[in-house]
Amino acid sequence: MIVGADLEKDERVLYDAYNDAAGVTARFNLNLLVRINRELGGNFDISAFTHRAIYNRERYRIEMHLISKKPQTVRLLGTSFSFRPGESIHTESSYKYSVDRFAALARSTGWKVRESWTDRAKMFSVHALLAA
Repeated sequence: MIVGADLEKDERVLYDAYNDAAGVTARFNLNLLVRINRELGGNFDISAFTHRAIYNRERYRIEMHLISKKPQTVRLLGTSFSFRPGESIHTESSYKYSVDRFAALARSTGWKVRESWTDRAKMFSVHALLAA
């Protein structure tokens, strides 16, 4: 099996990538609410939420959140959900690995790394795995 993994990098690089000035990631994250409204009959006011991405050092991951800007109640599939200002919906975790930590993860799930490669800037890795 071939698996790609995002490598650990400077926190500022991660912050800038997930909180990009053009707002691409924010639109991607907020699109979750658009799809809930369209596909599940929700009534989220998209403009009442803002995107935030933070790096969780202990878990080596970027966490994406949608933050409520105001007190609000939304309905989804017959259930009401209330949000306070600043309350978060955790929408995504994007894990970052060192080559060694990824190899350890692979081993813990019954795989053996045959070979690993990284790009020149050491931003991304690719691993050839064999069943152990």
